[in-house]
Amino acid sequence: MHIENFKVFSDLVESESFSRAAKLNGITQSAVSQQLRAMEKNFNVIIVDRSQKQFKLTREGQKLYSSARDILHRYEKLHSELQEMKKIISGTIHISTIYSIGLHELPPYVKKFLQIFPSVNVRVEYRRSNMVYEDILHNSVDLGLVAYPSKMRKLEVIPFLEDKLVLICNSDHPAAAHQEVKLDDLSNFKFISFDPDIPTRKALDQIFRESKLSIEPVMEFDNIETVKRAVEIGAGVSILPEITVQQEVKQGLLKAIPIKGKQFTRPLAIIHRKGRVLTPAIKKFITTLTETPYSKVVAENKSKYIDIPGDPLPV
Repeated sequence: MHIENFKVFSDLVESESFSRAAKLNGITQSAVSQQLRAMEKNFNVIIVDRSQKQFKLTREGQKLYSSARDILHRYEKLHSELQEMKKIISGTIHISTIYSIGLHELPPYVKKFLQIFPSVNVRVEYRRSNMVYEDILHNSVDLGLVAYPSKMRKLEVIPFLEDKLVLICNSDHPAAAHQEVKLDDLSNFKFISFDPDIPTRKALDQIFRESKLSIEPVMEFDNIETVKRAVEIGAGVSILPEITVQQEVKQGLLKAIPIKGKQFTRPLAIIHRKGRVLTPAIKKFITTLTETPYSKVVAENKSKYIDIPGDPLPV
């Protein structure tokens, strides 16, 4: 058995999907099936209970999976320690992030990191929040970036940034004449929000409940960019992280108005699976994100925005 066989098998067990295990390892579904049969022949046991409709390991399969994870962990740890001994910072960092962080907060950090460590390849995928967690739990990526992080037994959560929330409206809206607004004022405006399952929407709903406000959105969207476009055309107002509307405010398309009284923020965090071996490159990347203030990172770069590999998807 080669280490690659254990990797494919572990991915199969954790994803419960032959197609996903194949994609993660750059092979065909047929190859995954062949490797599974080869392992069963090598150890002379049945690994997967084929009498069940859903993917289910036999008792022997569970034992093999546990041992495979241990072997992979030891191998990854050894590889990482050897890299550290040689002071090598290279390899690929695969990141799964919600769209708003990937577009607005992450780019200057990636630019700074790549300037220091040009031998590292940073791959970024833009996903819905729930899919970021799934990517991490299935070991499909190294790191995840989310807003309002959820606590889970299998996750490590590292605080990243705190986004200030502001009211946004277009320049013709009555609220645009004010230097600040009270939260109670929202009851007088049409409000545009996110879909109910988006973490930022859940946080805003909680803020409204605590303030005893009954706010019914006139529109709901699954991503921050569409919310901004709806506000631009005068469909209503919204509450968004100030950093995500800087370009539109500069262009005069939107106005960002502070909320009077308590300052509301959106916490951002880095997540990775507990027990995952972090390579020297991943450790350095986490350090870059957590030890340098956003304003300083932006100031160090001529442009706040850079191109990041990946196909943006709405989040």
